[in-house]
Amino acid sequence: MTNHGRNASTGPRGLALAERVNAALRTSATPSLTQLVLRCALAVPFWRSGINKWDGFLQLNDVAVLLFSSELKLHLPGGPYDFPAPGLVAFASGSAEILLPILLVLGLATRLAAFGLLVMTLVIQLTVPDGWPLHITWAAMALGIMAWGPGRIALDHRIGTDKG
Repeated sequence: MTNHGRNASTGPRGLALAERVNAALRTSATPSLTQLVLRCALAVPFWRSGINKWDGFLQLNDVAVLLFSSELKLHLPGGPYDFPAPGLVAFASGSAEILLPILLVLGLATRLAAFGLLVMTLVIQLTVPDGWPLHITWAAMALGIMAWGPGRIALDHRIGTDKG
């Protein structure tokens, strides 16, 4: 065999083509753009959920409190269990679902915001165990943001609090 076990598509021409394609993809998917899109993608589902919990400034709607007091349960061993202090949990959840996505999109306190959404994702997983295919996606996005930071298109980068 003259090509030492390689097929023709991975010969020198195939490798050169693959490298050109990879270079073009790297150019279009820069790390900073990727990090911005990742931050926005994680922010959207939490923002949408948070918006649905409010009737006005610091005014939770009745449905949000009702969900945490009677519908949603924590699926822990021996459970399911009611949420403790459902009004407080609804307020904290609704507040975090508004504040943390805003921080993510702006790229401000980005790693902390991603960590907060990771914790929320874990609680959501305990509440809706069958939702794991979506929840693992949110967790992966949050972990990626925590690991690689906000990128250059972020306030954190501009003010020098995170050069990641």
